[in-house]
Amino acid sequence: MSEAVQPVPRRFAVIGGGITGLAAAHRLIELSREAGRPAQIVQFEGSDRVGGVAGTIRVGDYLVETGADSFITNKPACVRLTERLGITDRLIKTEEAYRGSLVLRNGRPLPVPEGFMLLSPAKTWPILTSSIFSPWGKARMGLEFFIPKRTVSQSDDESLADFVRRRFGREALDRLVQPLVGGIYTSDPERLSLKATLPRFIEQEQRFGSLIRASRHEVSSKSQQAPNAKGGGARYSLFATFKDGMSDLFNTLATRVESSGQLRKQTRIDRIQHLSNGDVELFSQTGSCGEFDGVILAVPAFRAAALLESTSSPNSAAISTALKEIEYASTAIVLSGHKLSDIEHPLDSFGLVIPAIERRRVLAVSFSSRKFAGRAPEGRVILRTFVGGAMQPEQLEHPDERIEAIVRDELRSMLGVKGTPDFMIIARHNHSMPQYYVGHLERVRRINELLRGIPGIELAGNAYTGVGLPDCIDSAEQAAARLFQFAQASSQPQPH
Repeated sequence: MSEAVQPVPRRFAVIGGGITGLAAAHRLIELSREAGRPAQIVQFEGSDRVGGVAGTIRVGDYLVETGADSFITNKPACVRLTERLGITDRLIKTEEAYRGSLVLRNGRPLPVPEGFMLLSPAKTWPILTSSIFSPWGKARMGLEFFIPKRTVSQSDDESLADFVRRRFGREALDRLVQPLVGGIYTSDPERLSLKATLPRFIEQEQRFGSLIRASRHEVSSKSQQAPNAKGGGARYSLFATFKDGMSDLFNTLATRVESSGQLRKQTRIDRIQHLSNGDVELFSQTGSCGEFDGVILAVPAFRAAALLESTSSPNSAAISTALKEIEYASTAIVLSGHKLSDIEHPLDSFGLVIPAIERRRVLAVSFSSRKFAGRAPEGRVILRTFVGGAMQPEQLEHPDERIEAIVRDELRSMLGVKGTPDFMIIARHNHSMPQYYVGHLERVRRINELLRGIPGIELAGNAYTGVGLPDCIDSAEQAAARLFQFAQASSQPQPH
């Protein structure tokens, strides 16, 4: 009696060791186990560490994040991943006592009006009593209730700036919306696509005719679920992080990948080649890194463009051109630890956003240890000051010493920060933030259409459908599912 023929294990590669690449490799491992089909998963990372631009470091008794310090939970991908990893017990939520945010107005930090939801106020009294806006600005915002909705077609794509000016007026945009949204996308609102970034506000305008009416409806419907919710700006009650820092997630994923596959650090893939048998071969500077049934490119769009160009497939030039059209901004985070006694401002919120019209040299300041417990020693605080972005790229041309001096000057002026910091570290994130400019969704649609002509390769990352951590994880897991489905279909016997 002959023995049953064992199926040949599929071989998958993931290029990139950031959160997207780690999530993609982990999902491929899960899918292979669920299908009962053996697979070899190899992940390639050019540097000597995983996590991409994010990471957690210890500075004495401080716990410091060099990249993202939290994730939003109303997008479920990250929460679901932590559940599957069995690490939800390590999550912590934001500190109730400091919820809320500040915005700089004429050099003074002022509270963001309670109930203000990025673009739209849900409550009237906080706006009327706020000194952020002039009487005319408040009246103009109130007129939004009566402004008719815009007739839109499927191809319409309005910039965030145009949308906000049309509905709420220039003051709302310049004094509050621009810095709040800029804190998320580090982008120029005159070019930022509303459809690609905050489509719910387009949907609210179409459904309710007014964003104020829509916001009130949303607050009313949620009041029973969260009767104690308060605070303006970003919805901080929905943010979470890990007790020991965000690297806990990256390291857990890396351990799972290494236990069931391979994680090859310091291996930069420079070229991809399609073989006559349908496989994909990867190359580094030292030569071939193996042949695979499929590959996920979990790298920035400009890196994916170069790799796809090397495939010499019929669509390679066109898709490479489309990927290069996705522009990127660079930022730096200046991390510093201070004695609370050295700071005049009470820091009674999660952070400060800074409108471009204030003409400061920094974008925002996050009061990191106010947001989450266990980040700073007693009587001390961590500040994370953001520099650069799409609207101030010239600031990143300075050497580190000059950026540190700028940040010290700005913190002294805005918050009354004196004395010598316990530490000051600069984390530069060059070309790290994709810009979702007007036309972005059409560009991504075209990229996906062209990619269908390059079998066995998938794209994932923050350049396509969302820039946050949950967006990256969702993008990674969808790419893994498509690649796994492709491999299953290609391994089925074809009818004669």
